[in-house]
Amino acid sequence: MNITETKDYLKLAAKRGARLGLERVQELVHRLGDPQKQVSVIHISGTNGKGSVGAMLASVLNAAGIRTGHFATPAILDINDYFRICGKTASDEQIAETLTAVHAQAEQMTDLPTEFEILAAAAYLLFAKAKCEIAVIECCLGGDTDCTNVIEQPLLSIITNVRKDHTGFLGNTLAEIAQHKAGIIKEGRPVLCGCRNPETVSVIRRYAEEKHAPFFSRITQIADISASLHGTDLVSSTSGELRLSLLGLYQPDNAALVLDAVRLLRRLGVVLPNDAVRAGLAGCKWHGRFELLCDTPTVLFDGAHNPDGMRITAKSLAHYFGTDRPLVFVTGVMADKEYMEYPVLLHDLAYKIYTVQPDNPRALSAEALARVYTDAGIPAAACESTEDALRQALREGKPVIGLGSLYLYREFYRAFRDIVG
Repeated sequence: MNITETKDYLKLAAKRGARLGLERVQELVHRLGDPQKQVSVIHISGTNGKGSVGAMLASVLNAAGIRTGHFATPAILDINDYFRICGKTASDEQIAETLTAVHAQAEQMTDLPTEFEILAAAAYLLFAKAKCEIAVIECCLGGDTDCTNVIEQPLLSIITNVRKDHTGFLGNTLAEIAQHKAGIIKEGRPVLCGCRNPETVSVIRRYAEEKHAPFFSRITQIADISASLHGTDLVSSTSGELRLSLLGLYQPDNAALVLDAVRLLRRLGVVLPNDAVRAGLAGCKWHGRFELLCDTPTVLFDGAHNPDGMRITAKSLAHYFGTDRPLVFVTGVMADKEYMEYPVLLHDLAYKIYTVQPDNPRALSAEALARVYTDAGIPAAACESTEDALRQALREGKPVIGLGSLYLYREFYRAFRDIVG
């Protein structure tokens, strides 16, 4: 298959829907020669932060000269974004070659695999063929039955936190969700828990004990944070003065968890010099997470997609811009998210909100989302396209914030490039 045929194949697989369970992906990777056994894996689950933690950790590993693979979802601009090798997205040729091999085995299966099962298997195959020393693998949904969870002996498992999200799949209580996230813990292999809620920590610790897995909690403390739209300076209790390129008041907390992971990886024999840690954190780039796209006019995008994520994003925006309704938003959400909680969080920030419907079957209509905000007393207007919304937002003469589902990012970014350049 060429890259176009590869994309068509993934669209076909996407029509099979999402089905939890490991039987299909286990059969698929076995048919491919079990590539997941040919690379050391750092496996990351969690409700929020796993993308940023994975990106920063991969950046540190790359800075240390370690050949690193990185699998993360969703793909932001194109399918290449699922797969990174040594900090660069995989090429069309690499993806087409890998997916051709996966397709040949997948289509022979009686129970055909889903889109993300195909992608997870492709990630392991690609990283094994590229002779990656370590692969940073982000769970797609949950943990125990997630399509990436075919690793028997991970180098390290990381659980960033547990919040309410995907309740239709993972349960309605934090304890239920934590049990799913803990499913990435393997017999005798270390786990780093970033949770602070005692209930979720207890669930994860108990699961680790059942698996005889060494359990580690956060120890790194962060102080003296100075955050602007051009970076964040801080002092950590374990690595001293650091600079983060990633924006948002939540990133120092993510960086602290990365520093804890570095400490554990060093114990496991991974050579990570202090200079590599500093360079990795300072040079990390991650699209769609409080990403400043332009200074003049100010255009920023953040993929906050649940109430906890939106809460900390609102706090970050207030820090950077104040709270006298200084911002214009372009936003779209998935219909299965708790978007009714968003107006109270954005009320003091929003001068006006332009709503759109992201290109996803789960997306809420722009009209329905606009009503949520107008009913809360926030001026809002539904737009037919993201480009139309961004054009209108820029005319307001205020900083523009793209906000909501990461599935909106591709449309927002392309509209930004067409309008602003």
